[in-house]
Amino acid sequence: MKELFASIRKNAIGLGLFAIVTAGAIAVAQVFTADRIDHNRRAAEARALNDIVAVGSYDNDLLNDVISVDSRFNQQLLGPLPEDAQIHLARQQGEVKTVILPVIAPDGYTTEIGIIVGVNRDGTIAGVRVVSHRETPGLGDKVDIRKSKWVLDFNGKSLLNPKADSWAVKKDGGEFDQFTGATITPRAVVRAVKKALLFFNMHKDLLLTSRLVEPTSAASTSLNNKERDAK
Repeated sequence: MKELFASIRKNAIGLGLFAIVTAGAIAVAQVFTADRIDHNRRAAEARALNDIVAVGSYDNDLLNDVISVDSRFNQQLLGPLPEDAQIHLARQQGEVKTVILPVIAPDGYTTEIGIIVGVNRDGTIAGVRVVSHRETPGLGDKVDIRKSKWVLDFNGKSLLNPKADSWAVKKDGGEFDQFTGATITPRAVVRAVKKALLFFNMHKDLLLTSRLVEPTSAASTSLNNKERDAK
């Protein structure tokens, strides 16, 4: 019996030490990989933003020149955004040229669709990109630029072009194509992009006169380099 208890005690101590060592190893790995994970996340964000406004068309720190989507704005137009959602501003010589809005289309076929919509100073669309979705492969996923060029049809559009009642898919009497066998997804994206334009029109005075965020350290310069590398 004593030998049994001794064996159990020995195994318990061994398992405890193993758990401690494993937890420590995981913690150390998280510390050493945190910077790399953040770098990769920022690089991915830069690539998405630079799909809307090309490197060289702005001279500010695009990733850090932001406005929080707070109570100053009609947040409902942009959909159910996370609390830390931010609007990015692309400037030239201090003047805002393009506003990049985060948008959530809540009515995708499977779940919410994450979108960014770039709106030029004159109210025309600089570009639209779907940044997150779980739409049906081969059907609804054609809203993704990697699957089709459908989102490029938004380029240059505005609230006046097309007319308000034409901001819909063709099946609903609008101007935008739907996909064969999939209407819900493009319908949701078209609706969300139109609301983004309404948001810009409602708040353009605040958006276009936002204070310039100046780079304050070498980190900002490095970040701009990352944006160029990401492109």
